[in-house]
Amino acid sequence: MEVKYSRHFLNKLEDIFSESDYILRYEKGNFKSGYCVIRDTKVVIVNKFYNLEGKINSLIEILRSVDLQTEKFSPKNLALYNDLRGEN
Repeated sequence: MEVKYSRHFLNKLEDIFSESDYILRYEKGNFKSGYCVIRDTKVVIVNKFYNLEGKINSLIEILRSVDLQTEKFSPKNLALYNDLRGEN
């Protein structure tokens, strides 16, 4: 999938998290990878000082590494999620 580094695409990625059981937060921190996933409490924290490209890359990496419950996803978000994970 071709990634578009735009605010609109970032909003699409954030929308996937809003429909999942994970909570997405932007906070300051010195995470080595730029983000932190707390699986027990289902919280994803991304460095708020990242630029747009860094935030998008972090969210894509997280979506590829975490299994989300997709039953509540809209068809549009489900298609994007599967596309990002390469599950077409």
